[in-house]
Amino acid sequence: MTSTFDKLGTGNEMTRRGFLVGCSAAIAGMAGAKLTHVAFGSPEAEPNQEVLLVIFLRGGMDGLSLVAPIAGDDRGYYETARAELALPASGNNKALDLNGLLGLNAAAAPFHELYQAGKGAVIHAAGLTSDTRSHFDAMQFMELGTPGSKSNSTGWLTRHLSSANNLPANIIAPAVATSGSTPTSLAGSREAIAMSRPQDFNFNGHWNYRNWQRMALRNMYNGSTWLHSAGTQTLDAIDVIEYADPSNYTAENGAVYPNNSFGTSLQSVAQMIKLQLGMRIATIDLGGWDTHEYQGDAGTGYFARQITSLTQGLHGLMTDLSSSSGTDHSKRLTVVVMSEFGRSFKENASRGTDHGHGNVMLVAGGGINGGQVYGQWPGLATEQLYDRRDLAITTDYRRVLSEILIRKLGNPNLGTIFPGYTGYDPLGIVQGSDLTPIYTPATPTPVPTGVGSGLNHRLYLPGVQR
Repeated sequence: MTSTFDKLGTGNEMTRRGFLVGCSAAIAGMAGAKLTHVAFGSPEAEPNQEVLLVIFLRGGMDGLSLVAPIAGDDRGYYETARAELALPASGNNKALDLNGLLGLNAAAAPFHELYQAGKGAVIHAAGLTSDTRSHFDAMQFMELGTPGSKSNSTGWLTRHLSSANNLPANIIAPAVATSGSTPTSLAGSREAIAMSRPQDFNFNGHWNYRNWQRMALRNMYNGSTWLHSAGTQTLDAIDVIEYADPSNYTAENGAVYPNNSFGTSLQSVAQMIKLQLGMRIATIDLGGWDTHEYQGDAGTGYFARQITSLTQGLHGLMTDLSSSSGTDHSKRLTVVVMSEFGRSFKENASRGTDHGHGNVMLVAGGGINGGQVYGQWPGLATEQLYDRRDLAITTDYRRVLSEILIRKLGNPNLGTIFPGYTGYDPLGIVQGSDLTPIYTPATPTPVPTGVGSGLNHRLYLPGVQR
C-alpha cells in the first residue's frame, strides 16, 4: 500500500492512488462537493476484508454506571460512594450479571444479548494512562495515539492506513467518518472523508443537470492513459452507489436502530459494508456523556437513555449485518467503543459525577471471543483508587487496539501507529493470528516537489476536505 507520505511519485509522476484521491476532490468540486461525503474503494478487494468501527463516546462516559460491582466488598464501597447513582444489585432495574462480580446497567440489555451470544466483550479499568482530566487533552492524546504528547500531526488510524501493507493500492478512500466531521484519529489523512449518509453520494441538482455533469466528466476522462482510467473509476463508483439507491435502504433481519443521528450513522456503516466497496475503517462520535448533574438515580434517567441508544444501536448493527443475501458481514466487523476518561468514583452533590480516570471499553463483532470481562479489576477501596478518588487503570487502551490491529487488521507496525508503545500483550478479546509486533517507527517518505506535486495540489479545490 502506498504510504500517506508518498502520495506522489518522483519527478513528474504521481502514484495511481495519489491521483485517485485528487481526482475525487476535483470531481467533487464540479459535483457540489458531494463526493467528499463518502468513501469507496475496490470491489475486487471484497468481501473477505476486515472492517473496524471506532465509536468514541465524547464527554467522559461513566463506566461505573455502565458496568458496576454487584457482589463482594467492592459492592459496599460502591453503594457508599454512590448512594443515589448506584446500579441496583437486586429488585427492579437490577444490573445484568456478567461474571458474578460485575453487572451491566439494565438499560444496556441489547448489549447483554450480544454478550451472551459471544459477540460482545467488556474491558474494565481500561483507558488513557496519562494524568489529565481535560476533555480536550484526553481526547487528543487518545486519538493521536500518543498519550502525554500532542506533537504528532497524524491520528493513529491515519498511521494504520499508511503503514498497512495488506490493502489494495487502488482504494480511493478506505476510511469513513460518519458523524459529519473527521475525528483526530484520522487527522492528516488524505483518504478519510466525512459523510452523513450514502444517499448524499450523488451529483447536485435536477436529474437532467446531473446527467449533463456525468457526461461532461465522462468525456473529460475519456482516454487510454492510467490518468483517464482513474477518473473513470471514480465516476463508476458514483454510478454503483446511486444504482444501489441507498435512500431506500431497509435494515435486514428485523434490526432496529435508535431513531436519532447515532442510529443514522450506524445504518450508514451497515450500508457501506454491504455495498462491498472497500471501506476498511469507520468512525462515529456519540456525545452527551459529561454528566455533572442529574445523571439518573439507580441506573435510570438521562444516563440510562444514553446507554439504551448506544447498545440498541450496536445490537441493530450486528443484527442487520448478520445475514445479507446469504453473507454474514458481521463476521468481518469489529466494533470498539471508548471514551476519553471515566468519572469520579464518588457522586457529587448534584447527583452527577465529575471528571475521573479509569473506564470501560466495549468490543463487539462476529469474530471476537465475547461473553467475557477482560482486564484486571483494581478494586474500589480508597487505597486502590487512582489519586484516592477514581477507578484505577490496569489496561492501557492501546493494548486493546493493538490486539485488534494485529489479529483482525493484520498490521503489526505498532511503533508507527503508537510511537513509544511496546506493550503488545493480547488479552484474547478478538480472534485471529498474532504477528510479531514491529516497534521501530517507519520512516516517512518525503513528498517531492515538481510538476507532479503541483498537479496533485491543483486537484484539491478550496473548501474540499483533504
